[in-house]
Amino acid sequence: MKVSGFTFVRNAIKFDYPIVEAIMSILPLCDEMIVAVGNSNDDTLGLIKSIDSLKIKIIETVWDDSLREGGKVLAIETNKALAAISPDADWCFYIQGDEVVHEQYLPAIRQAMKANLHDRKVEGLLFKYLHFYGSYQYVADAQRWYRQEIRIIRNQSTITSYRDAQGFRTIDDKKLNVKWIEAFIYHYGWVKSPEIQKEKMKSSINFWATDEQAVAVKKHYDENFDYAGIDSLTTFNGTHPAVMQARLERVNWKFDFDIREKKLSLKNRFRTWIEKLSGWRIGEYKNFKVIK
Repeated sequence: MKVSGFTFVRNAIKFDYPIVEAIMSILPLCDEMIVAVGNSNDDTLGLIKSIDSLKIKIIETVWDDSLREGGKVLAIETNKALAAISPDADWCFYIQGDEVVHEQYLPAIRQAMKANLHDRKVEGLLFKYLHFYGSYQYVADAQRWYRQEIRIIRNQSTITSYRDAQGFRTIDDKKLNVKWIEAFIYHYGWVKSPEIQKEKMKSSINFWATDEQAVAVKKHYDENFDYAGIDSLTTFNGTHPAVMQARLERVNWKFDFDIREKKLSLKNRFRTWIEKLSGWRIGEYKNFKVIK
């Protein structure tokens, strides 16, 4: 069984992405790791080159900054990395620049890939998610945060990145048939100093909005950005991946939140109650088909 990791990144230093940690967290499972490094305003290319592994294969890309709708450029960059994977790979393990896999899940992930290797009905493997917010101590638990997504796909030309690169579909827009992995992706996209987070949000809006819309959103972030504005959080009582320990030790900001405070509408309070009672999330978006 051959496994190829793949990811894309741009301005990792400027916006403090844990891209090195992301790559290192899945590298033990991969025979190669394709990294599409976009044209950056910092030394992201040098950062990726500094990773001491012969598995790393870098492709340099240029982002099309004229694409301003639905985060499409993120899918395009994902597909550039996907296209560079060796033809003889069986599985392709996707990791984004702010996602990390805890080492405790590596055996289960490897076993799932082996168990489904010859079952061609299985086109992908599905992970659960933890979305950390504000600090490494809190996890977002409101319903607007997605609970699962595909991160391992079969190496076949009919599969492509979908919309803003959150997931995958076939090139004829069909949802992938997937099976669950008992493993979590730790999403750290909302854990960095407030100032860097604000600048990242102001930059990222360019992938979704027109110039006029972007100006308004950037002004809003300049005047109002505050981690404390979140609607609902819970405390995290587990451990973080070993590759993240250095980041935990150099945190230079403080964020505290009263988890009893819930800024939810009456409708969302009801939906949350139903989910806690039954596990069912009303109206949940699912870009996949789970098969047995």
